[in-house]
Amino acid sequence: MSDIFDLFKKISEGKGNTPHSANVEWMIVGLGNPGTEYTFTRHNAGFLCVGVIARKLGVRVDSARFKALTARAEIAGHGVLLLCPQTYMNSSGEAVREAADFYKIPPERILVIVDDINLDVGRERYRTDGSSGSHNGLKSIIYQLNSDTFPRVRIGVGKKPVAEMDLADWVLSKFPDGDLCTLEKIFEHTYAGLELILSGKAEEAKQYFNSPVQ
Repeated sequence: MSDIFDLFKKISEGKGNTPHSANVEWMIVGLGNPGTEYTFTRHNAGFLCVGVIARKLGVRVDSARFKALTARAEIAGHGVLLLCPQTYMNSSGEAVREAADFYKIPPERILVIVDDINLDVGRERYRTDGSSGSHNGLKSIIYQLNSDTFPRVRIGVGKKPVAEMDLADWVLSKFPDGDLCTLEKIFEHTYAGLELILSGKAEEAKQYFNSPVQ
């Protein structure tokens, strides 16, 4: 268990980012809230996922630009910008828009990784467009881009244990140890799915993400 905590702590510290020379063709955006007190909360599933992806790519998401922490890398032969907004969840779109404007990236090539309380931990969903589904981070991105045509990977973080529980309390609660073990496997699964998406295999990616992780 300590290995998993060490991994995520290294991700959140973010040191020693390796520059990459490839042109930026895609943005991979992880949603969450900055600050160590939020690191392991359900709302930070996007941050944690991008951190694991960065680790696989040999970079650190630690370059402060566009009201975000960023890193440049390459996936499936495409230059990508990994981006974790530092504006807090409800204003995530500000960072996304600034980076998209700078690199001239259209919404169709801005992939957002976001938590989903309607999916059990260990499940994912991929969609090429759609509404915010009441998620404030997605709502902000849609507003700032004036478009909902960006793809998104939804990471299951589990439903509220009781209907009466305040939603904010639930999404800002920390994952138990067992869920972190599951998420580590899920994030590896996500990386392989990104290779399909960036290779233009959207339908294959939908089937891949919407199937249970083995």
